Amino acid sequence: MEFGKMKKFASTFAIALIMAGTLGVAAAPAQAQQKDIDLKGDVKLEKVVTGENGEDTVELVTPDTIVPGDKLIFGTDYSNKGTQAVANFVVTNPVPKAVRLAPDASDELIVSVDGGESWGRLSALTVTGEDGAQRAAAPEDVTHIRWTLASVAPGASGRLEYPAIIR
Repeated sequence: MEFGKMKKFASTFAIALIMAGTLGVAAAPAQAQQKDIDLKGDVKLEKVVTGENGEDTVELVTPDTIVPGDKLIFGTDYSNKGTQAVANFVVTNPVPKAVRLAPDASDELIVSVDGGESWGRLSALTVTGEDGAQRAAAPEDVTHIRWTLASVAPGASGRLEYPAIIR
């Protein structure tokens, strides 16, 4: 296979793996009403476009080719299709291994750095380094992101997002 074709195949394969990771969106089943919540995940590539006036703008596009260092936005749209409000709805997104949480991600995100065993803000978490010593957790250590929606009214919808960088 030619190098250019192989690179395109590898990029397409990486996109497929990342997109499969967005299907890992999970809702914690705390109530029977939570079946009324519809979840849909997607991934967009952040692309900088220079306009005719020379100014750069950022567009979110469906990725067709990605390379290390590209910034992606992982999103989960939610909507309550039921007739009653759903309280304390939890959405958990695993972070695909091909990406790392972007350094400009909100410090308000609740994350896990141990496969979903424990949760907190990244700035409050630690991990064990290769030398056995504890160190502050970094964006590349994040394995999962979790949101808890206090209440989702009937017919209400919204979007949850986090930025990630291709490793």
